[in-house]
Amino acid sequence: MKYYDARETRDPAAREQELLARLPAQIAHAKARAPAFAALLQDVDPAAITTREALASLPVIRKSELLERQKLARPFGGFAATGWGPGCARVFASPGPIYEPEGARKDYWRLARAFHAAGFRAGDLVHNTFSYHFTPAGSMMETAAQALGCTVFPAGVGQTEQQLAAMLDLRPDAYAGTPSFLRILLDKAAEAGLRLDSLKKAFVSGEAFPPSQRQALAAAGIQAYQAYATADIGLIAFETPALEGMVLDEDVLLEIVRPGTGDPVAPGEVGEVVVTSFNPDYPLIRFGTGDLSAVLPGVSPCGRTNTRIRGWLGRADQTTKVRGMFVHPGQVAAVLKRHPELGRGRLVVDNPDHNDRMTLHCEVVSPPAGLAEALAGSIREPTKLRGEVSFCAPGSLANDGKVIDDIRRYE
Repeated sequence: MKYYDARETRDPAAREQELLARLPAQIAHAKARAPAFAALLQDVDPAAITTREALASLPVIRKSELLERQKLARPFGGFAATGWGPGCARVFASPGPIYEPEGARKDYWRLARAFHAAGFRAGDLVHNTFSYHFTPAGSMMETAAQALGCTVFPAGVGQTEQQLAAMLDLRPDAYAGTPSFLRILLDKAAEAGLRLDSLKKAFVSGEAFPPSQRQALAAAGIQAYQAYATADIGLIAFETPALEGMVLDEDVLLEIVRPGTGDPVAPGEVGEVVVTSFNPDYPLIRFGTGDLSAVLPGVSPCGRTNTRIRGWLGRADQTTKVRGMFVHPGQVAAVLKRHPELGRGRLVVDNPDHNDRMTLHCEVVSPPAGLAEALAGSIREPTKLRGEVSFCAPGSLANDGKVIDDIRRYE
């Protein structure tokens, strides 16, 4: 079977209609079962949230807020619609700590779709080297593989020699883990004059996977793919054999917003990934991942018709400290919003003569008289700092999602 299910190749308009039709019920469920959303969305009528424009009017919940609310109300800060018992099979901790529930449903993190695209099939033995302790990575991979009918060897991290011995004995078809650890295993085997020739496929994550690593694995007879997933949301997007961007999962609604705001950017522009999940146990509405990406035009040559994104392009939180004061991306966005004649903009922070300087670079067709002075005042109001202004032609600023670019040098 080429595709995981028929949903992957449906008409894009039908997919969009179905996702938006599911929104009101999910928002109503979040308000009814998750106390944090009951408070955050108390004035929101779920029945009215049936378009992307209506969704964009809701607040973005970012990791920093999730962490702070969890500190005040353990374990999940009021964002979960489940508690201890049969509906919550496991609980994990990510750095912070932020705690995440794992529901008892099959393939809770929805990664089976990504594993299928990577060639994993029923009857495969998967050597899983992700951690099974504290963080959910090991369980995310195991439950996905098992949902496809695979058998899993729960190797976990470390113990290279023992892992290599087990692989030579059991001859797994597939690997799940970081690409660098797979290279270590292959190199160790080669040093000993042994070959891990049973491995034909790999699902890698947790670190950068440059083309050189993909090519090295392919030379060893291993086709490797990666996905974009988080412990809060589960699967967001995944690679396919086309290797042209990442295709969105069928059960998330993705927006790309200007960092520091909840405002969607134009198609193709880099911004922060914001995801609405339809998970009944952890119904995150407009969750800001803090990651940068952008939507790719068109559909994948592999035949899957869902939206594609460019993958991970950096972090959206570009908060920096200037002359002892924190400057946030949201403040810069607020300045730009006050002047609608402007296009894209970014605040560049440098330190000529070891003195911090802020310069707001703005795209504008023809700056009217007095705009520079007005902008300088707009900068001072939220930041309490003096800033300079520099105008540039539309389209001249890089489309990289940067709102604050700190280029200071300390020598």
